[in-house]
Amino acid sequence: MKLSVSGRATATAVVAAATLLATGSIAGAAPAPEPVAIAAAPDIPVADVKAHLTQLQSIATANGGNRAHGRTGYRASLDYAKAKLDAAGFTTTIQQFTASSRVGYNLIADWPGGDTNQVVMAGSHLDSVTSGAGINDNGTGSAAVLETALTVARTGYHPTKHLRFAWWGAEELGLVGSRYYVNNLSSTNRARISGYLNFDMIGSPNPGYFVYDDDPTIEQTFKTYFAGIGVATEIETEGDGRSDHAPFKSAGVPVGGLFTGASRTKTAAQVTKWGGTAGQAFDRCYHSSCDTTANVNDTALNRNADALAYAVWTLSQ
Repeated sequence: MKLSVSGRATATAVVAAATLLATGSIAGAAPAPEPVAIAAAPDIPVADVKAHLTQLQSIATANGGNRAHGRTGYRASLDYAKAKLDAAGFTTTIQQFTASSRVGYNLIADWPGGDTNQVVMAGSHLDSVTSGAGINDNGTGSAAVLETALTVARTGYHPTKHLRFAWWGAEELGLVGSRYYVNNLSSTNRARISGYLNFDMIGSPNPGYFVYDDDPTIEQTFKTYFAGIGVATEIETEGDGRSDHAPFKSAGVPVGGLFTGASRTKTAAQVTKWGGTAGQAFDRCYHSSCDTTANVNDTALNRNADALAYAVWTLSQ
């Protein structure tokens, strides 16, 4: 595992403190205090994220080819995620709402512990459109958020701040689930959310690397991660206000997130930065039946899943 920036800084501090104590370079000085360890963000294996995508594809295939709001495939997707989270020790809540005369659901998962007056949230929409399985849009975001949450449990991570993860329903109908959640928070509970991180389409087959520019601290956190692995980023504009961060932003919550592109065309300049094919959409299968497990760029998914974990760990300490 490659140390994160914070992890490298901690390692340097430990070495410096040990050297000082060993050499006694400051005569008569009291022993230096123990350095405070900062947990380094773990690597999120892309194979584990893809295993969730395989399950979401199977669910869609068994339920009319989609995982859309109000359809059996959506509820089966939610039940799959909930079972994983319950087994890992999360406190899960299903929030019910109605949209287009169909019942919809949000899934909220809280990791026990941490200061509940400072909540770091990461979320994604779990629903697809009716025309396909929605594996890039938005199985990729949902699977990466799920695997990050499971990694929190697996590593026994207990941050200073409280961690909450969410999977939204009916995003494809106009951000219905996330708006319902935000609108039903008291003003006190909205103020307790120190940041909401959104992940909507993070494995596009002809990917770009786009970072939301809404909150400067969250934005810089993602940029720091990508700079550390030598990947250039651009400001996200295609989905601005069109995904589940928008209700949080409107309510005054600091927001940020990642995106790899939808129906816009990749330019020659962007190919120079990132590779891929100029003159082609970032995701030619956007909102189409071909948005299957074959419609995912593993490198983009891997990088964005690791960036997600890096932000969760960094912002919650």
